[in-house]
Amino acid sequence: MTKIGDLRELGVEDLKQREGELAEQSFRLRLRKSMGEQEAAGKVQENRRDLARVKTLLQEHALGLGTVTSETDG
Repeated sequence: MTKIGDLRELGVEDLKQREGELAEQSFRLRLRKSMGEQEAAGKVQENRRDLARVKTLLQEHALGLGTVTSETDG
């Protein structure tokens, strides 16, 4: 599980990249779960929560509410 504080330290581009990685991982975990792998079942929920955290931070940034900084800021 990724903590929100750790995610807040990332830049917008890093968050977008992380969102893509988590979405792909979510797909793979759901596929493995449907094939009957028990260990994937627990990881699906954790992955969904991490993805929701990343999306929340990106939305906060889009609305100007978050403290997310772009990587070009010095």
